[in-house]
Amino acid sequence: MGFYDLPKEERDEIVKGMEFVIKNDLSEKILDNILDYASDEDTYIRKNAYTILGRAYRDNPEFRKRIIGFLKIMLDMSNPRVRQTAVHALGEIGKTDARSIVEMLERALEDEHKLVKNAVIGALKQMGEKNPRAMLAFARRFYQDPNPRIRHQIIHGMELRGRSHPEDILPLLKAVQHDKNKKVQDILLHVLSQISYKKKCLETVVSDLKTWKNKELVRKALQKILETHVKYKKFAAKSEKEARSLIQKEIPWFK
Repeated sequence: MGFYDLPKEERDEIVKGMEFVIKNDLSEKILDNILDYASDEDTYIRKNAYTILGRAYRDNPEFRKRIIGFLKIMLDMSNPRVRQTAVHALGEIGKTDARSIVEMLERALEDEHKLVKNAVIGALKQMGEKNPRAMLAFARRFYQDPNPRIRHQIIHGMELRGRSHPEDILPLLKAVQHDKNKKVQDILLHVLSQISYKKKCLETVVSDLKTWKNKELVRKALQKILETHVKYKKFAAKSEKEARSLIQKEIPWFK
């Protein structure tokens, strides 16, 4: 039975128990129980583990160096679930103290396991929501990295910030408009569509796209933006018809 198959009261008790055990590990300078949680098959147990570690870092200054030391060890372990949990913990810490984790996050970019790659994206998204300056500084270092996998992760990691402040990430997206890698192109289109359906965001995105030189990419982006307005019609600030009208007014060549 998985974590979310349990009643809420039982889940709350499990989280309380995990927090007690993890803090005890930190006090005793041992990693045993933390590793058990970090390698658990249940995604939500691992999520609770990295959330608790992030909260312990924030609220308990006496644990900070120890947590950083433990995460460095975890990033070198063979179990990808442990590495994944460590990277998500970096994202939690990076919400308030990016300087302490940026070197480890940079190392995590080299990890090619799917779980860890997705964790890096998730960590950047979390940082982008709470600590956008640090996330953007990190993104500027790697968004044109020679490795297309890293470019893909960085572009995807900017998405959450773009949903509320598209103007922060559009200059970086524009700079990679001529990227030849198919996966990078696809994630660029995905992010453009995802940052366009929120309130007042479509106007900003379309205004910027007017200045892009890669017309074929712009055409694909606008089409995907309209598809997203249909897909998320319950959440989109505009209807597909309203979005199309705005786009065609600003970019008349798009049909």
